[in-house]
Amino acid sequence: MKKATLKDWDLDQLDKAFGLKQIWECDLLKQWENNDIPITEFERNSLLNFQKSLIRGGRAWNEVELENKFISPVILTAGIDDEEIGYFLERPLSGIVGDYELSGIVDGMIATGIRNPQIPYFCLHEYKRSIENQGTPDAQVLAAMLVAREQNQNKHPIYGLFVVGIVWNFIVLKDNHYCISRTYHADNEEIFAIFKLIKALKQIIHDELITES
Repeated sequence: MKKATLKDWDLDQLDKAFGLKQIWECDLLKQWENNDIPITEFERNSLLNFQKSLIRGGRAWNEVELENKFISPVILTAGIDDEEIGYFLERPLSGIVGDYELSGIVDGMIATGIRNPQIPYFCLHEYKRSIENQGTPDAQVLAAMLVAREQNQNKHPIYGLFVVGIVWNFIVLKDNHYCISRTYHADNEEIFAIFKLIKALKQIIHDELITES
């Protein structure tokens, strides 16, 4: 059994090692992006306040500041935490995928559990700048999603997100195919599309993923 961390990969290496294929048209991603989740006035005002801080200083923030001052507030405004699932930060994730034992720390995950993560359905990796980190952001989150897929016994899709500065990309993994969204910029009106994707994710997890498990 080979051992590797979540940071050891780029997309080409993941494709080769685990028989993955990136696809460019994905119904699950389209459905996620085309959700009709409403945004309340309180949520809208909260997002605009977070965005003001991002615009003022976000390009100079380090990763901890970006996470704490913007990414987590946006996600928590969506009301992710409840009696079944929670948003967890800097938690270890490990598992056997093919011929590899993969392990590492995941910046963020949404999983069942209220104190500690149990079954992960969504993984997030956040980078200040893509060239300053080990590995690549898309591959690092996809590696974590592969572990999550195995912990779910490959029963359903796994959702993910990687953030590089102000740019957000969403990703869906189903079986051995993955699809990456277009880029969303958090410093303009696209912040509301970003938020709707996060808010819709809670509904997807409750209505589709947990039910299927």
